[in-house]
Amino acid sequence: MGTKIALAVLIALAVAAAATASPPKHANVMLRSTSVGTVLVDGRGRTLYLFTADPTAKSACYGQCAAVWPPFLTSGAPVKVGAAKQALLKTVKRKDGTLQVVYAGHPLYFFSGDTRAGQTKGEGIVHFGGSWYALNAAGKALKPASSPAPAPNPPGDGGGYGGGYGP
Repeated sequence: MGTKIALAVLIALAVAAAATASPPKHANVMLRSTSVGTVLVDGRGRTLYLFTADPTAKSACYGQCAAVWPPFLTSGAPVKVGAAKQALLKTVKRKDGTLQVVYAGHPLYFFSGDTRAGQTKGEGIVHFGGSWYALNAAGKALKPASSPAPAPNPPGDGGGYGGGYGP
């Protein structure tokens, strides 16, 4: 039962943070060295992820998915810093009209489990119908040598967070 409560609190905090934070005028994208390699991060050093279930340059992550994997939003054109590639940066309009940052055709997301700059706890996670990977400067997924098993979904959920608890 404790896991369910912790998950509910985590999702509530992510939704509250996303709802109250306004996107930066020109989102910064840069590179940072992490435990999984050199990855794309935002201006505060938070790891950015791609979702394999996204169609090219369009987000498939909404609702509960977006609460756990908040989209990287901007209110203007994103800007590369350092070795990131400006030509690979674009935006896509989400269903609610906000602009999500896209790199090399991949809409970008944060992982709510990454609580500070440089963390990559979302790397290789499988849930919400796809896999989540940090990206390198070329916009390619940093896939681990062996992919982890998919996180189990709660009974009757059909695609939720998959916090590892069962009946």
